[in-house]
Amino acid sequence: MPLKFEDYYKTLGVQRSASADEIKRAYRKLANKHHPDKNKDDASAAEKFSRVTEAYEVLSDQDKRAKYDRLGANWKDGDQFQPPPGFGGQGAGGFSFQSSGDAGGFSDFFEMLFGQASAGGAGGASFEEMFGGAGGGHRFENPGQARQAPEQTHELSVSLTEAYHGSTRQLRLQAGGGEQTIDVKIPRGALTGTKLRLKEHGLLLKINVANDPRFELDSKGNLTAVVKIAPHVAALGGKVDVPTLDGDVTMTIPPGTSSGAKLRLKGKGMPKRTGDPADLFARLMIEVPKELTEEQRQAYEQLRDADNE
Repeated sequence: MPLKFEDYYKTLGVQRSASADEIKRAYRKLANKHHPDKNKDDASAAEKFSRVTEAYEVLSDQDKRAKYDRLGANWKDGDQFQPPPGFGGQGAGGFSFQSSGDAGGFSDFFEMLFGQASAGGAGGASFEEMFGGAGGGHRFENPGQARQAPEQTHELSVSLTEAYHGSTRQLRLQAGGGEQTIDVKIPRGALTGTKLRLKEHGLLLKINVANDPRFELDSKGNLTAVVKIAPHVAALGGKVDVPTLDGDVTMTIPPGTSSGAKLRLKGKGMPKRTGDPADLFARLMIEVPKELTEEQRQAYEQLRDADNE
């Protein structure tokens, strides 16, 4: 069932006067709590994660936040989707997306259009079945591929986890007194700019992969994670845990590593339709403890004195 309009500030648990840093901290805390990878037995985790991500996408953008503060539920009024004439076999102009609750609310509309997600895709259908092969209705296009635009285009925001593993979104359309629900398959490795063409419905969905607090994603599918290391590990070398979208892996840090150095984990980035997966880079940042024990202080003083000799 589509959700009613939710206050994005309430979703993140912050005041309307919250600073950008407070909003970011709240998002990271909630995203970590509800992340599907950490809640594999909780069917509602993906939905909660999507709500938190949606709220952050709006409140972390200065222009979007200003419009939201000014217009509330109707902050994106004017962008509501109108399907093409004859959609679903009805007469021209007979269909529109409807929202139960506050009319025009972006959260209502978003949930109505892309309301439910389940990581991992559905049913083991083949790629051709999902994206334009025999009997399939959705066609996958790489970013930048030249295609004639359909009558209607809409953006579909997905989490990085959904894009990495693949997922299924339910698109629900209301037409007069009736309703139609179709499944939209998000392919593994989808990037921002990936297009899904639903030919039988005259729709083109453009995927936008939402920011993830743990990783940076580039246009080639490479991921970058910030990994904090202690000064002695940087100087002497050692082992650290590096997050990936399949769980943490152990990486060996060579002696004499500088802060800001990047080490590559081959094949740990986004999967690709053809060829090897992209890579993941660990950006190493040396973290000095804010408070030193007496033993640590003496060790640093000895190191300082040795450098001055």
